[in-house]
Amino acid sequence: MPSTPRPLRKLGFLTIGLFDEADPRRGHESTLEIIELGEQLGFDSAWLRHRHLQYGISSPVAVMAAASQRTRRIELGTAVIPLGWENPLRLAEDLATVDILSGGRVNPGVSVGPPMHFDEVKEALYPDTADVEDFSYERVRRLLDLVRGEPASDFSGVQGFEVFSDRVQPHSPGLGRRLWYGGGSLSSARWAGQHGMNFLTSSVVKAEDPEGPYDFAEIQLSHIRAFRAAHPDGEEARVSQGLVVIPTDSASPEQRAKYEEYAARRTPRTASPQGPARLMFAPDIVGTSEEIVEQLHAHAAFREVDEVAFALPFTFEHEDYVQILTDMAAKLGPALGWRPGA
Repeated sequence: MPSTPRPLRKLGFLTIGLFDEADPRRGHESTLEIIELGEQLGFDSAWLRHRHLQYGISSPVAVMAAASQRTRRIELGTAVIPLGWENPLRLAEDLATVDILSGGRVNPGVSVGPPMHFDEVKEALYPDTADVEDFSYERVRRLLDLVRGEPASDFSGVQGFEVFSDRVQPHSPGLGRRLWYGGGSLSSARWAGQHGMNFLTSSVVKAEDPEGPYDFAEIQLSHIRAFRAAHPDGEEARVSQGLVVIPTDSASPEQRAKYEEYAARRTPRTASPQGPARLMFAPDIVGTSEEIVEQLHAHAAFREVDEVAFALPFTFEHEDYVQILTDMAAKLGPALGWRPGA
């Protein structure tokens, strides 16, 4: 284990993009404004969560397309697109299109598994094929191949007045190197490494050993090391960590109290594995930038990453996000060795 943390090279943030059902435009506009602010503050990346049949972003690719036309530098990612809801061929076309429009700034993060509440949505989502759909890693492999330019058809050439390609168009050559897998298990970490993907590790991991240890940071560290051990790039393979981090340097007393109450409500779930999947949750980190730096430097997994996408709490107000991002860019990031992008 490194005796000192790696200097932070890339600073990003993650948002769910909540909105009011009666006024969805306002929430989506707030998300776009937050991404614009992130670029102005020098953040390297902005990431969008994906929520189906909820009051959060259901179409992050469309939101990234909009953001790409309002920004020029900041990278745009998804954390994550659940592929159980997607056709890999159509998704590959959409991702490549937005990547071209953005000038090569898209970082798609994906995951696999059956859609949430599948029994309730399968008749709407897959009315004819629900029983035969493959929700395994094979779905990711299909997306990888299509994005990287492998054939999607047995035919290419001219037919009448139309020209056909045998691979996804447009083809964005660099996009295949910017695909991320969002994983919380050792098997996911290894699979992502073996297939040359980048690895998103969040504030949730699986405590797979029933005997323990039940230390979030140590479990996450084991995933990072397993990923890099399996990846062709070894120690240089990209990992981004997504803890919930809330700096309070410029927060008002009311904001500070709200942030501390939010974290306190979520702390009990961090004590032991939760549910049949034995999920471990990381404690939210709230405090001044100086206090947060001390906690992060003591975090075994953080010491082995140089990229982060700190998650913004789900239920705060627009002005709260402005304060949090401003403190991250002005105080926390530099204290971790980061320098803002120009």
